[in-house]
Amino acid sequence: MSGGLGSPWVSGPFLLLHSSSLYTEFSSSLPTCRGGAVCRSRFRPPKDLKFVLHDALDSSGFNTTYAREAREGFCSQVNKLSKIGRETSITINEEVDLGKIALYIAAEDDSLISHSSVPLPVDAFTGRLDGLSTGYCSRYSSSFASSPDIFLECLERYMYVDKGFRRTKSSNHMEHRAVYLHSVLTHRVGSMSMLSLIYSEILKKLRLWGLLKFDVEVSSPIDSYGSPRGYLKRKTTESDQNHIVTTEFLLLKILRDLKDAFWPFQLDQSKSPFLRAAEAAHCSDRSANVDKSGLELASAKAARHRLERGVWTSVRFGDIRRALSACERLIILEADYTELRDYGVLLYHCGFYKESLQYLKLYQDTEKVKQSPDLLTKLEEEAVEKLIIRLNLILMEDEWTRPSSIASSLYNNTDPW
Repeated sequence: MSGGLGSPWVSGPFLLLHSSSLYTEFSSSLPTCRGGAVCRSRFRPPKDLKFVLHDALDSSGFNTTYAREAREGFCSQVNKLSKIGRETSITINEEVDLGKIALYIAAEDDSLISHSSVPLPVDAFTGRLDGLSTGYCSRYSSSFASSPDIFLECLERYMYVDKGFRRTKSSNHMEHRAVYLHSVLTHRVGSMSMLSLIYSEILKKLRLWGLLKFDVEVSSPIDSYGSPRGYLKRKTTESDQNHIVTTEFLLLKILRDLKDAFWPFQLDQSKSPFLRAAEAAHCSDRSANVDKSGLELASAKAARHRLERGVWTSVRFGDIRRALSACERLIILEADYTELRDYGVLLYHCGFYKESLQYLKLYQDTEKVKQSPDLLTKLEEEAVEKLIIRLNLILMEDEWTRPSSIASSLYNNTDPW
């Protein structure tokens, strides 16, 4: 059978909308964004592309009302982004509310994993974020009449000393509290992307209130311990340009932090998330395991076993629901066509074989330009081919035309943690 969209698991309201703001194209001569993130390629998803997660949970009796409302809030903000707005510094972009986008992301994921009968209070946390700006005004009002350098010193003292915000020290696995804005506002420990967002929102508010008379950019350090800092635009050197945070870069970083943090296959960080998931899929076939070490086999089988049982005992073991939601939002943002591939391999592990095949084929069709692929790219492409062959074989059997029991990993979890 074909990998079409006839399954009732796939219907849903979150179609990718064709709009001039969403379907902007970047030159293929710019493979990376500022800060080293992969730029959006010429990625134009089909008009009728649909997602799986919310409807799969609905079909199991899980109430996704709050998750859908949060996703709609996210989409409404993303739809406002223009091509210029995507490349605008986060300190001056007024097209979208980055704080609300981050809180809508947190609200959706919170509704997916919690048993709460109320949604995450987005407006309350928006007020808490705005309160940081008013707090700075009351404490450092004299800095507005001082030099720009003194103002930036005061702002950093306010952020990192007075308020106690600090960057998470987790290196191998992102702490789940560090990648959600509401948690960072509460616990004051955050990822680079969350601290950059908070820093920029304070600057943006001060500019909107007419208190900031000069242009400041937010720089994202390339090391693993530094925190975001402000730079005077007129003093910014050419070498600093690569570290200035744009709206698109920040959104991609937030969502990719989430995808990496909750990816269900965490062993061997030297490999890409897709390769780790693909190798776990191959481990179900003993003939493909001859060259694998015992540790790799045990880890891959254990990851698959957790998915089948719907067990998440620690963030280090990942969370298939939040990994799927991150992938879906990256596709909405048109981050890069490789997100289609990553989403497809997760659907494979959840037993949504027709949908997995659709996304993997769409990835292959979208990948038009191949510029001297390196060894990693070749390995990934070989893994895609193997998965597509396997999916075609699976779908030839009538008993595999509907999601298997593995799909219960999305909702067969009585304890969110």
